[in-house]
Amino acid sequence: MASSTARGALAGTRVLEITGLGPGPFCGMLLADLGAEVLRVERADVARATDHSRPAGNAMHRGKRAIGLDLKSPEGAAVFVRLARHADAVIDVFRPGVAERLGIGPDDCMAANPRLVYGRLTGYGQDGPYSQMAGHDIDYIAIAGALEPLGRAGQPPTPPLNVIGDFAGGGMLLAFGIVTALLERERTGVGQVIDAAMIDGAALMLTPFFSARASGFWGPRGTNLLDTGAPFYEVYETADGEWMAVGAIEPQFYAAFLAGLGLDANTLADRDDPANWPALKTAFAAVFRQRTRAQWCHIFDGTDACVAPVMSPVEAHTHPHNAARRGFLVHDGVPQPAPGPRFSSHPDPEPAPPEHPGADTAVVLAEWGVNGDDVAALQSAGVLV
Repeated sequence: MASSTARGALAGTRVLEITGLGPGPFCGMLLADLGAEVLRVERADVARATDHSRPAGNAMHRGKRAIGLDLKSPEGAAVFVRLARHADAVIDVFRPGVAERLGIGPDDCMAANPRLVYGRLTGYGQDGPYSQMAGHDIDYIAIAGALEPLGRAGQPPTPPLNVIGDFAGGGMLLAFGIVTALLERERTGVGQVIDAAMIDGAALMLTPFFSARASGFWGPRGTNLLDTGAPFYEVYETADGEWMAVGAIEPQFYAAFLAGLGLDANTLADRDDPANWPALKTAFAAVFRQRTRAQWCHIFDGTDACVAPVMSPVEAHTHPHNAARRGFLVHDGVPQPAPGPRFSSHPDPEPAPPEHPGADTAVVLAEWGVNGDDVAALQSAGVLV
């Protein structure tokens, strides 16, 4: 691994990221957040069209350096392989076979660097009848069995943004795979290829629910303990049109929840009988509408009722607990989650803001073993930005 002055558990680790849609950059961000030196390789035409007068605003590009490179040209592919010689890991987001056709596939790069960890991130994986098909998160979680359980009773399956497939089942899974492969490399001395498929990761996210559904313990969507079926695991609207989230599952937490609402359990239906859940929801909803979100926070904060305010992405950083933990960063007025998890030896990392591709190409490539004359020639040829 290359030497580095960066702080973080992955300091000294070099990662070459082929820029694509969200999951790949998210994987690179996770590694950069923990100290890895990530070099983002953007398409040359995209880099040339970038408006450098405006700040780079994509939070997933934070902490990375960036260049523009024409990978469709033999010269550009040769530069990529040259960079891979100095890398510890590659993030490849192309469909299966594309990197090979460009001359930057695992065989090409690992011939130059046998210690390389070559991470491949796709929706359907490197093989199988769907491997060459286009898709998005909603498609991946659909065939993984992760979409059908999501939603309210009597309603269609509800996509939960593109979180389960793209980010948790894709980017985070690949980041885990890369770190694991780097750990194994410390024992074996050689790298390997990682096949991270979002369909696999999405299914992994729902591991306990596969067995629960097969055994009959878990029923149709929206009728269960944790999927809005239960009245004590639900969201309720407040007097000011905001929302409170309730997760009062255990009896002692449920008792604290009722106390906060000012309700007597002896006057309510038995919560353990699902037949009573609709009536209990109606009763709880009526009470929640009597006060504002701030008033309910005043009542429930500091208790074990498992009740919390529903914060929007633009206000979450203002919540007192998030502020106390420094759980968010604010760059150019835009809040974004701080790196995680936290390490005792590297407290409070704050990654550098995102940068545009081509901002300091010559300096960056010099650090990766490409001399200035070569950089100038490649830039003149339009291969490099």
